[in-house]
Amino acid sequence: MASSAAPDSPVRQRIVIENCAIATVDGEDTEYTAGHVVVADQVIESVGAGPAPEALANVVRRVDGTGHLLTPGLVNTHHHFYQWITRGLATDHNLFNWLVALYPTWARIDEEMLAAATRGSLAMMVRGGVTTASDHHYVFPDGAGDLVGAELRAAAEVGARITLARGSMDRSEKDGGLPPDFAVETTEGALLATEEALDRYHDASFGSKVHIAVAPCSPFSVSTELLRQGAELARRKGVRLHTHGSETVEEEKFCHELFGMGPTDYFRSTGWLGEDVWMAHCVHMTDEDVTAFAATGTGVAHCPSSNARLAAGIARVPDMLRAGVPVGLGVDGTASNESGELHTELRNALLVNRLGPHREAALTARQALRLGTLGGARVLGREAELGSVEVGKLADLVLWKLDGLGHSTIADPVAALVFGAAAPVTLSLVGGEPVVERGRLTGVDEDEVARAARTQARRLARIAAGG
Repeated sequence: MASSAAPDSPVRQRIVIENCAIATVDGEDTEYTAGHVVVADQVIESVGAGPAPEALANVVRRVDGTGHLLTPGLVNTHHHFYQWITRGLATDHNLFNWLVALYPTWARIDEEMLAAATRGSLAMMVRGGVTTASDHHYVFPDGAGDLVGAELRAAAEVGARITLARGSMDRSEKDGGLPPDFAVETTEGALLATEEALDRYHDASFGSKVHIAVAPCSPFSVSTELLRQGAELARRKGVRLHTHGSETVEEEKFCHELFGMGPTDYFRSTGWLGEDVWMAHCVHMTDEDVTAFAATGTGVAHCPSSNARLAAGIARVPDMLRAGVPVGLGVDGTASNESGELHTELRNALLVNRLGPHREAALTARQALRLGTLGGARVLGREAELGSVEVGKLADLVLWKLDGLGHSTIADPVAALVFGAAAPVTLSLVGGEPVVERGRLTGVDEDEVARAARTQARRLARIAAGG
């Protein structure tokens, strides 16, 4: 039976999607083998079994979803867009050696490079079903231009929602950190620039396309003072906090040597546990760490492919979920996950976690889908707006084609999406507006995006080589 809500004001236009399987990812995991969704302007007006009512006013489009699965749009909780133009480098390194190898190159990016990289990163994700993405950008070289503005303008062209985690680094090699001295900001400069980005760009309204978070990079690249003051700034402004945490055994050793405690205890001591915090990776977590995250509501961005690429290990996602830790999925930067896609992370999260101690009971296909949708929305603090197909939520929806060669013999559409090959996207909506039609982006020319990114990648390589 369809549920519906009367709009507060007259509906300008409606889009009807029907005859498709629907995985709502709501609180009861409601699914329809053949159902419909009605979009009224930017929100979901009704969802239910069978076809939509015929007598709907202002219907501008009816989509026959036969052979498709409709899901919430995917939510990427951790990325580094700038890395799109440094893919395929340092392919046999662990995290610390990889960072040392790439920091000198990354510290030479500029506004034009970041804009091209943002278009490339987002274009790849959006074409694959992402409707909301979080980017952690922490490299701000002197003279690079307006990097935050360049990234947000490029994101607007592609059409996705974005949480830009304004990162920072102030602990360089001379202070015992990993970044070269010329690649970091001062503590005061980082805080002032972060506050400026918040004041200028953060939009907390319903349906906002831009959120800004406070995001010092990691324990091994920022000072304790930057962490503490960053947390104070975020809470004064009412925004979220993001950083990397417990990614590798080397980080664990670094924290013990420098601070006399493990990463989670260090984060607790600096005010970095709470419902307004999410951390990337969280691979090396003790039972006590998992309990602390669950008790405080601290979220996790699980990045299975990147963790494997850098040999970081297998995060304890089943244990986190059982404890009540909010968990979403992340692509991570494409210098450590060259595919740059989130829909493949549904499969990789499930498979990688089944290699751990819980084996076949680690994750199900539906749990993996929840991680990539409502789990991600919760981690970003947007679960009231995004992440499930429910009346009143924003119409961020994806229609996956499952009747083709790669999926037609898998009867369960959710299993087909998660276990099968990467499914084509027939239609993707962000707030009711198409961003993908028949597998192609509507806001940008993919070929031009690819050419511009290649040009900037080569330019960066020349500059980094001293050319």
